[in-house]
Amino acid sequence: MRTRFFRGSRRNILTAAVLVGALGTLGLAGCGDSDESATGTGPSPAPTAGTATTLTIKDPWVKASEAGVMTAAFGVLVNDTAADITITAAESPASPMELHEMTMDGGKMVMQPKKGGFVVKANSSHELAPGGDHLMLMKPAQAIEAGAEVSFTLKLADGTSVPFTAVAKPFAGAEESYDPGMSMPMGSSAP
Repeated sequence: MRTRFFRGSRRNILTAAVLVGALGTLGLAGCGDSDESATGTGPSPAPTAGTATTLTIKDPWVKASEAGVMTAAFGVLVNDTAADITITAAESPASPMELHEMTMDGGKMVMQPKKGGFVVKANSSHELAPGGDHLMLMKPAQAIEAGAEVSFTLKLADGTSVPFTAVAKPFAGAEESYDPGMSMPMGSSAP
């Protein structure tokens, strides 16, 4: 009698373990990570319709700025999948946005919209940094004060989106400017 009970329990335990594993894979198990995922520094939230869970943003931040003055958001885009991911646009309630890059033009580094978006290669990362690729806030409606949290949504080529929040920081860097026509002499660099 005891042996039968043990065998039945063993089968139930195995079935329960498989179910728990499946629920965890679907993102239905787990708790307490919602604050980390909102900032892009922790695990992604459980998938919802139209939201990608294949791309994460590490250490997101935005350069503090006055109202109406262009600024930019930065961080590290991480793709842990076996396929390339293309970011085609970015949105924020704080400002109209564009994807920008820095490139050489006539011996000077110039800022321009990134044609085709940012491609994050399979199983790799893509850095958004001052003096390089960045998310451009074209005209913030209000000042972005140091310490403020700004919400963003990345739009991907497959139609999904990745929301994240970035903290505003005061940053002078190499005194780069995000004004129209911004350029940096060759040899200058921003950290």
